[in-house]
Amino acid sequence: MKDKSSILFYLLGSFFIANAILAEFIGVKIFSLESTFGFKPLNLTILGIENLSFNLTAGVVLWPIVFVMTDIINEYFGRKGVKFLSFTAAILIAYAFLMVFFAMNLSPASFWVERVTPFGKVNMHLAFNTIFGQGLWIIIGSLTAFLVGQLVDVTVFHYFKAFTGSSKIWLRATGSTLVSQLVDSFVVLFIAFYIGAGWDLKLVLVIGIVNYIYKFIIAIIVTPALYILHSIIDKYLGKELSEQLQSEAMNK
Repeated sequence: MKDKSSILFYLLGSFFIANAILAEFIGVKIFSLESTFGFKPLNLTILGIENLSFNLTAGVVLWPIVFVMTDIINEYFGRKGVKFLSFTAAILIAYAFLMVFFAMNLSPASFWVERVTPFGKVNMHLAFNTIFGQGLWIIIGSLTAFLVGQLVDVTVFHYFKAFTGSSKIWLRATGSTLVSQLVDSFVVLFIAFYIGAGWDLKLVLVIGIVNYIYKFIIAIIVTPALYILHSIIDKYLGKELSEQLQSEAMNK
């Protein structure tokens, strides 16, 4: 615990994995971005499909944190650090889904099944299974998209860093996020809904475009957070150790 680089990796990795798992579970809720901020639906028309709005999974609220963590880990611990944490997160997400599936199949206590609320009676067992019972194809699509997106991110990040060196953090961080999220947005929908649910390919593409527009905007907005976090970490590590880790990260 006296090794600053180990403590840093532990803290970054913990936030990365925790947010990745949480994003998967809260992602079952679909929310209206426009309504949340008090705006009318945009009713976009893309590829001939009308009345499209930003109806997104709640998981997108946490993914910006995952973006930032990925790029910071990339900066100080290189490809190996990101890959290690990405595969660890994927294994833990799969384990979490397995445990939830196990919990769903436990026989509920009779007194717990029905609960009276101000909005009427709620079947707690049915609600629990409905909320947490994501389809198999959605789980497979989500995990696949997560891993592919992370591997694309780390590759593009180091491609840009080979040209920029220690300067232009915004270019390699934001650039890698924009490319990886383009891939992520379509992979998850293609597996979960085109293969798994038989949706029309055009509809899958259109929803993917809407999702990517949101992710594109968020990736730009969170860019200053990278500089702030980078500055805090540099002060914590000290100039010598910070430069050493960044130099070693290029070769990992």
